[in-house]
Amino acid sequence: MTEVNSPQRLGGWTRFVTARPRLSLLAALVLTVLAVLAGSGVADRLGSGGWEDPDAQSTYATKALEREFPDSQPNLLLLVDAGRASVDDPAVAAEAARLTERLAGEKGVTGVGSYWQGKAPGLRAEDGHEALIAARITGDEDTMGETLDRIAPALRGAHGPVDVKLGGIVAVRHEMQTTIQEDLLRAEIIALPVTLVLLVMVFGSAIAALLPLGIGIVAILGTNAVLSGLAAFTDVSIFAMNLTTALGLGLAIDYALFIVRRFREELAGGQDPLGAIGTTLRTAGRTVLFSSLTVAVSLAAMLVFPQYFLRSFAYAGIAVVLLAAAAALILLPAALVLLGHRVNSLDLRALFRRGRPAKQAPSEGGGAWGRTADLVMRRAPFFALGTTAVLILLGLPFLGVKFGTADDRQLPSSAESHVVQQHIRDGFPGSPGGGLDILAEGPATEAQYTAYKERIARLPEVLRVDGPLVNGDTAYFTVQPRGESVDDPAQRLVGELRSAEAPFDTKVTGAAAVLVDSKHAIGEQLPLAGAFIVVVTLFLVFLLTGSVLIPVQAVLLNALSLTAMFGAVVWVFQDGHLSGLLGFTSPGSIETTLPVLMFCVAFGLSMDYGVFLLSRIKEEYDHTGDHDRAVRLGLQRTGGLITAAAVILAVVMVAIGTSRVTNTKMLGLGIALAVVMDAMVVRSLLVPAIMRLTGRATWWAPAPLRRFHRRFGLSEGESAPAPAATEPERDTVGSRG
Repeated sequence: MTEVNSPQRLGGWTRFVTARPRLSLLAALVLTVLAVLAGSGVADRLGSGGWEDPDAQSTYATKALEREFPDSQPNLLLLVDAGRASVDDPAVAAEAARLTERLAGEKGVTGVGSYWQGKAPGLRAEDGHEALIAARITGDEDTMGETLDRIAPALRGAHGPVDVKLGGIVAVRHEMQTTIQEDLLRAEIIALPVTLVLLVMVFGSAIAALLPLGIGIVAILGTNAVLSGLAAFTDVSIFAMNLTTALGLGLAIDYALFIVRRFREELAGGQDPLGAIGTTLRTAGRTVLFSSLTVAVSLAAMLVFPQYFLRSFAYAGIAVVLLAAAAALILLPAALVLLGHRVNSLDLRALFRRGRPAKQAPSEGGGAWGRTADLVMRRAPFFALGTTAVLILLGLPFLGVKFGTADDRQLPSSAESHVVQQHIRDGFPGSPGGGLDILAEGPATEAQYTAYKERIARLPEVLRVDGPLVNGDTAYFTVQPRGESVDDPAQRLVGELRSAEAPFDTKVTGAAAVLVDSKHAIGEQLPLAGAFIVVVTLFLVFLLTGSVLIPVQAVLLNALSLTAMFGAVVWVFQDGHLSGLLGFTSPGSIETTLPVLMFCVAFGLSMDYGVFLLSRIKEEYDHTGDHDRAVRLGLQRTGGLITAAAVILAVVMVAIGTSRVTNTKMLGLGIALAVVMDAMVVRSLLVPAIMRLTGRATWWAPAPLRRFHRRFGLSEGESAPAPAATEPERDTVGSRG
């Protein structure tokens, strides 16, 4: 038997990461401190928008209107409530005039107007007890937020006979940004201690439990520094910070779990710490490397979309995945070499065993998972068809999905800006601020403007047309739809307005136009993103397994594992079931970018667990050549690990899902469901059933691809791959396969 712990058997990577372990950890500590300094206050530099296509017609029109008619594009609304009195009462009108004058005198505020100045019916509630003051706060997002913070305390609240609340786009986005920061802190406070308890339950040893948590914290802090740097050059969404926390903890814990578990197995099998690290990095280490690549590929697909909301998740996700993998493959081995057998110290579970002998870590759960594998493989057709049918059934609600835009209803119903916007939706004619704006560019006469206005006013979905306001050769009209601002008729109206004949160039913007353009941009790039994920995933899984069939199975089963998530998203968040229990307001639609984001994240995490399972099955198959035994042992030796990792990641995602912002709640709870379904249903039942049905054909590949895999594929050693079964590997209980 070749001694795997002898110096000559240690590969180059093992020697590199263990040569100066104390120096490696010290350097990591210094870099982490620098990351804390670089990433401090990162949330204040991130944006709360990013759902628009920057190259769309609606985006161009919005920027042009802001430039040419800044005073006519309000982004701040003051809801003035006169109580039981009428807004036309002299005392109410006098106080409203005073508030309007005070707001107009504030620095950074322009275009102040109110119902009381021109008696515009659209600015007065239908019951006559509420009216609006509109204004525009100038500057970029940070400047607008600072201005709002400065002027809001003096404006909101009771003023004589009236009560004032603040709404509008600026107020909604600023309140959303503040809420996300508070929710993220609360999620971290919830997730960290619960995760530590679960890790202690998995490992028993408090020392072993702290290692994955430390790797996760390093990954999170490093990614915050990366986002802070990126925010200096490009727009980054604050929503991406939620993914940073979730993936930073979840994936780092996954990778560290896998490496620490294998290291303890090798120690229990008789290896010394250095030899155990060598074997661990050749097996679990290579799995972590390929797993991180597959997750990064899924997240990188979001870079093809133009919306910076999606691109931000790619930035954050790729950074945190690579940092988690780097920490697990560099820092963790250094720590394990220094700890050696002390990694099993502080066995807290001994307090509850009351004198019973401790179980060896490698055999934890092996019997139960072995019996599960036997049962599934004996009834393979039943489990394959039954599981597939259940997953498809759970996904059926997604067929009724309706796409919309993110608005104030993302916030809790008690949030001030949500209250204001809801009052406007329910009580004001034509929903001020929810109409469509038409930008008209080019020379035109008053008669031409009038004829165009009359033409579009006759469209069946149009309630009212206001304007035009003219500035040189540029003008704009405001169109109020008859129904909701982003419902199907409003979206059809966008197309009708864009195709309407005019003697000048027209471009349409507004909430419905932004939604139409966003759906078009996503639909246009979706095939490219999907093809990128599929092709690169197929290639990486082939490098891992050398099989043609397994990569195809992996892609199809991963996609199938996401059906429950998508069905639940529509049933719960669009249709509003459980809205009272979960504390959110359903807008009756799903924000357009969310399904893309959730697919990329959940698909990557599913591949993460898929690689864990497939790599161990491949390892056993190479040692024995027995397909059924390899599937059984692969599930037996990774089933408990995958389930533990999935539960821990689900806990982190549920903590994120406690957010008061609906999109974040949907992201956290939806991905938690997808992770649990993938680990406990797809990996435990569907994968072994399908592999039992395909038999030894699972490992087939044509001769050219076999030669390619022998040369470039993944092997257990650090040199060129050896033929199967020529380098037997110690199994989890120290016996030979």
